[in-house]
Amino acid sequence: MTTRTAPASLGVAVVGTGKMGADHVRRLHEVTSGARVAAVVDVDEERARRAADAVGCPSYTDPVAALDDPGVDAAVIASPGPAHEAILLEALARDLPVLCEKPLTPDAESALRVVRAEERLGRRRIQVGFMRRFDGEYLRLKELLSGEELGRPLLMHCRHRNASVHDYFTTDMLITDSVVHEMDCTRWLLGQEISAVTVLRPAPSRQAPGELGDPQLVLFETEGGALVDVEIFVTCGFGYQVQAEAVCERGTARIGEGHGVLTTTAGRWGGAVDPDFITRFGDAYDLQMQRWVDAALRGESIGPSAWDGYAAAAVCEAGLRAQASGERTPVDLVPRPALYD
Repeated sequence: MTTRTAPASLGVAVVGTGKMGADHVRRLHEVTSGARVAAVVDVDEERARRAADAVGCPSYTDPVAALDDPGVDAAVIASPGPAHEAILLEALARDLPVLCEKPLTPDAESALRVVRAEERLGRRRIQVGFMRRFDGEYLRLKELLSGEELGRPLLMHCRHRNASVHDYFTTDMLITDSVVHEMDCTRWLLGQEISAVTVLRPAPSRQAPGELGDPQLVLFETEGGALVDVEIFVTCGFGYQVQAEAVCERGTARIGEGHGVLTTTAGRWGGAVDPDFITRFGDAYDLQMQRWVDAALRGESIGPSAWDGYAAAAVCEAGLRAQASGERTPVDLVPRPALYD
């Protein structure tokens, strides 16, 4: 296969124009330098046309046709997870850089097929949208844990709370849609694979709709002997919170308090809580996109890889089994290919 030459300005096809995809269209058009929206894709033809008209580019209902548009040099995939594998394989066949929103694919088997296809290509082209790796607080925590000041990480306590979720949100999605971020952060922050998962389930909140088993406590064991607990509570009612505290041999480090401006007035004190993930991680999404574009223009790939997407899918599968059984469940991972070392 002939290697593509990186263009002077990256023409990006955005596949999927739901909440996340529409935000990426806006970001590429208004915030990111060195890139332009070259095509917009959605199975909803009218929605695709509206998004495309807003930025002056063609619209498509078929992602393959969009990837073959002569103005397209790369792709951002923000469609539903089950559609990702086919689009990723088409992009790899065209040697296109891809920023793929999580999940890479919905299960480890299909994610591994994507990893193997990228291995055959011989270089990394896929970055997975685990945007917390581009958040200022998480970057500082990573720097601390990678140094010697605090010593070896022993424990990590995480909290992941949403005010509410859509009616279609299921108990499985607590793992696959929410805790998957803590899975990636654990692997990245500690530099260790997750070896086992346990899920504990208290009595569900009366705020949880239908049969949703919310909240839950998820415990990760890592190959290096660290323990990580995650409180996942997606119907807390008061806002969006993502917090983490690393407990190390010589100290601790905590992020996500989100105090910002504290006010004292009328006999009360306090501050604001972010309403959702877009406001909390807006800067991280912006930086993630810019770094991806910059790397693609250099002919490189950075950030979370297809391997990281596969590893997250494998941990999710163990998490779902643990959620159903209540038992400690090992994570099954194939050996890491040399491409991702």
